[in-house]
Amino acid sequence: MLPALTCLGVSGAKAVAHAPGSLVRTRGRDWVVLPSREVDVLKLRPLTGGESETIGVYLPLEERTVTSTSFAPPDMALAGDTVGAGLLLDAARLSLRSGAAPFRSLGRISVVPRPYQLVPLVMALRLDPVRLLIADDVGVGKTIEALLIARELLDRGIARRIGVICPASLCDQWQREMSEKFALEAIVVQPSRIARLERDLPRPDLSIYDYYPHLVASIDFVKSDKNRAHFARSGPDLIIVDEAHGAARPRGDRRQVEQQRYDFLRELTADPSRHVLLVTATPHSGVEESFRSLLGLLDPAFDRADGELDTKRLLRHMVQRRRSDVEHWLGEDTPFPKRVPAEKTYSLSAPYRALFEDVVAYCRESVQIGARVGQAQQRVRYWAAIALLRCVLSSPAAAVAVLERRRGKAGDATPLDDANDVDAAFLPQVLDGQADETPADYVPAAPLEMAEANLNVSERRRLSGFLQRANELAGPENDRKLAAVASAVSDLLATGFRPIVFCRFIPTAKYLETWLPKLLLKDFPGLVAKAVTGELGDDERRVRVAELANEERRVLVATDCLSEGINLQDHFDAVLHYDLPWNPNRLEQREGRVDRFGQPAPEVRAVILHGSDNEVDLVVREVLIRKARLIRKRLNVSVPVPAETEQVVQAVVNTILLRGPRSGVQLQLALESPEVNELHRAMDQAADREEKQRAYFAQHAIKPDEIAQELRATDAVLGDPATVQRFLANAAQRFRGELRSARKPSTYELTPGVMSERLALRGFRFPLPIVFDRLKDPAAEFVGRTHSITAAYADAVIGAALAPGGSDLFSRVGATYTDAASVRTGVALLRIRYVLRERDEDEFAEEIVLAAFERNDDELRWIEPLEERARALLEATRPLANMPLADRQAHVQWALGLLEGEGWFAPLVDGRVKELQESHQRLRKLTRAGALTVRPHIPPDVLGCYVLVPIGRR
Repeated sequence: MLPALTCLGVSGAKAVAHAPGSLVRTRGRDWVVLPSREVDVLKLRPLTGGESETIGVYLPLEERTVTSTSFAPPDMALAGDTVGAGLLLDAARLSLRSGAAPFRSLGRISVVPRPYQLVPLVMALRLDPVRLLIADDVGVGKTIEALLIARELLDRGIARRIGVICPASLCDQWQREMSEKFALEAIVVQPSRIARLERDLPRPDLSIYDYYPHLVASIDFVKSDKNRAHFARSGPDLIIVDEAHGAARPRGDRRQVEQQRYDFLRELTADPSRHVLLVTATPHSGVEESFRSLLGLLDPAFDRADGELDTKRLLRHMVQRRRSDVEHWLGEDTPFPKRVPAEKTYSLSAPYRALFEDVVAYCRESVQIGARVGQAQQRVRYWAAIALLRCVLSSPAAAVAVLERRRGKAGDATPLDDANDVDAAFLPQVLDGQADETPADYVPAAPLEMAEANLNVSERRRLSGFLQRANELAGPENDRKLAAVASAVSDLLATGFRPIVFCRFIPTAKYLETWLPKLLLKDFPGLVAKAVTGELGDDERRVRVAELANEERRVLVATDCLSEGINLQDHFDAVLHYDLPWNPNRLEQREGRVDRFGQPAPEVRAVILHGSDNEVDLVVREVLIRKARLIRKRLNVSVPVPAETEQVVQAVVNTILLRGPRSGVQLQLALESPEVNELHRAMDQAADREEKQRAYFAQHAIKPDEIAQELRATDAVLGDPATVQRFLANAAQRFRGELRSARKPSTYELTPGVMSERLALRGFRFPLPIVFDRLKDPAAEFVGRTHSITAAYADAVIGAALAPGGSDLFSRVGATYTDAASVRTGVALLRIRYVLRERDEDEFAEEIVLAAFERNDDELRWIEPLEERARALLEATRPLANMPLADRQAHVQWALGLLEGEGWFAPLVDGRVKELQESHQRLRKLTRAGALTVRPHIPPDVLGCYVLVPIGRR
């Protein structure tokens, strides 16, 4: 027997009795002792309850009321059959939180991580403090990887509080991911919620930054002068920064917002004890200075302009993998969809072409006139011309909206006297900017409004004429772009795809929302098209998408406001670009919302719609999009377009539209201009850099087989969706309720029976639609292993089984006649409590063990392999005959007698301690951590004991 077995029995000195994992009795109830950071506070979890009922006992006042106790053995008088054995086993496993396996957090999460997603966790456990850049490809699961690290650091006591800093549009998504998948309840820090959060503070001297344990904060809110210093001083000790590239130090002084974000993060990371996870799929934007600044948040030594980057040192702090790196990792396939690009063209109708050419002529003349009225006004006219062109090419609705907005606005707009101020104000509105910026989808009317005051009568008359003509172009007869999108959507629907149509402007999205059903309902009865734009709040967008997801035939029309923040892959599998973005980064961002892990379709479509006789579309397609797609095809990953894209777009637009008559020669000159050539050279350099960088930082040194054993060791801790479904179905029935199939496939309705009152207190109304796979029905409640419904049923089952007097519904002991066993065989359901000791600190851990045994020469003999053999016996057991109560009790007495012998548990516990010690040691070798000892409490808790009796034996 291992020496550890003699250390933590149920009797002994008071210090031992109060050791983590020991059992005590106080306040009329039995408890498990948990580790406490306060010397005078005894932290206790109910023996028959969940973690939500954990309390603290202040020993100076209540020490005399706390006594040692032991786990009550089963009562053989309550012997039933073995039907309840599987239910009690599932309840015990699903309620397990403090698992004893090396990865301590897996008992508290409801997601089953892909094997490759544990690589960043192994890397993090090697660092002190944890400073890591997670730069895996879009759709690989960076959120899961970051939260796995956060949950593990919390459960190991390395970190105490989590703060997620992200764009405002992603706050709600992070909060849901933390709650649903990682049992982490976080508050969202945004301007609209501050007042309520402050009202909930228990004392006026506290702030939200030091009171709430876990925060999700909008970076542009907390970076403000009012919040940044307090957050840096009182904020969480573990910070996750999502879309971290948007907070890199910008080159020069053009981007004040990014500079403020960077200054805020630099202040946060100046605390050397703070753990930091940077998350982005595009860490390098093409500006080396910005990339170095991002790395400098991990270690200031990386942020040096002189000399080569120390990549060997950086390797410890950065992981960057393509999908191809993880698709077949550890012998497990990760099904990423195949992205199939396509193009569809249209030509302008005669009336539309005439309007377009007249607008181009007007724009060219307007800019030329602007050159005579001052530099600032020239830039105003320049941006007004580009804005008008973009709207006219988007849709008649967008053209009407921008032209109507400028009427009557003369004098309303605040004038800008400096050309640089004009560019700074209007460039983000008219061009697409960087993909990390919050996209504006309103029509860019401000330049036209400001230009209005300096327009002559002829110019205003021409703009009014454009407005009248644009109003007459709506509909497929004159708007062939609309007809083309209807044809493309029809093709997608006919082949089973569920498309998203992305537009640039709100009026265009509403225009398509109106026209697509009119054009397609005949061929697709019941088709529903809905638009989601920036006019809607985050919650409204989410509700509208969820409502649309319930429609069998559906088309989502969206602006770029929806390219982040909602998991669109759950409901859609095709993207159609109605308006080409003038930055390929935005193109990838759109397509990446459906082309990612979790997409149930094996193939996603990405269709580009462009004009065959439209010079602007031709330039954007040839100069930007086709080049970006060629690079993606080569690398199997998208490369961020260099920051100079905006200047290149301006240059080619100037060449095509604003400098003299247009011709094929003019177009060819634009495509071969020095600016375009320089951009393509920079994109090729970026592709070469990305290829080398991703190969180097893919962390191939961490071998799959080094993690394989640890994953197998945790399999018993994680209950998969099938386990949760089986458990709820059986438990609901035992509590006079029902889990029945709903009309939708894979969707169920839960009627809780006598559990109604307990579950109603958690805010649920019944019958409740639920799913065990969140992809099946987003409108239903997703119930995983850590969901409050699962926890409530598990606590109820265990509580009823272990209550004084027992329960005939959840008997802890039983016997049955069966042909599953050839000799009389016992199956024990055991809980082993451990103390894991490291660095003079103790942590509590436990595991559920199912083990079969026989009698051999009057002694108990465990049947190997323990778990597999015991589970196989229970699954194969079918009652073949009724067994009288007296016989059941006799068989149970035989089994319990074997479990009361001297050291009956020693071989089993010895083996488990040895396996756990070796498992922890393997992981600690990977993470280069110090030694850890595993000490069990003995004897194990006998939760249940069931006897399988061969038919014919009495």
